[in-house]
Amino acid sequence: MSVTATNALSALTGTYVLDASHSRLGFIARHAMITKVRGSFNTYEGKATINGAEPNSSTLSVTIDTASIDTREAARDQHLKSADFFDVEQFPTITFVGTSFNIVDDSTVEVTGDLTIKGVSRPVTIPFEFGGSAQDPFGNQRIGFEGSVTINRKDWGLTWNAVLETGGVLVGEKIVIELEVSAIKEA
Repeated sequence: MSVTATNALSALTGTYVLDASHSRLGFIARHAMITKVRGSFNTYEGKATINGAEPNSSTLSVTIDTASIDTREAARDQHLKSADFFDVEQFPTITFVGTSFNIVDDSTVEVTGDLTIKGVSRPVTIPFEFGGSAQDPFGNQRIGFEGSVTINRKDWGLTWNAVLETGGVLVGEKIVIELEVSAIKEA
């Protein structure tokens, strides 16, 4: 007998730790109004305590090392670390703390939480697609989720820009946050 994703989501319980070596916390930004730049944060940690039967009793917290930003271009990364953008000296972390969890359908859970960037906290709702759960060859119970959400960077004080000669701006306001998460159940 197969278990539906809703039953699988509802049956999830326990505390899970984010597996950074099998996850990706990335973003996409419009550049020069004609293309996109993709990047990620390479250092982060997170933990979730899941109660699928009563989702709103679940907890989630993620902390990202802002200085670990990586767009595959050292000069751009240095600019993003500066006070023009993330100001990593004054604000070394970005955090997300889940405040509400809603199982939407067979494979989707919406997580609403407070995203804090540069000391500014704003609510964000991220729909996550449940990838399933499995035991890996090392005896770890794993779960996987993928999600994305679009935010306006100016809402978090990331306002720097440059006007282009041909019109428009260098950096788009809308940023797509992409999350590919693998987490391991604590014993």
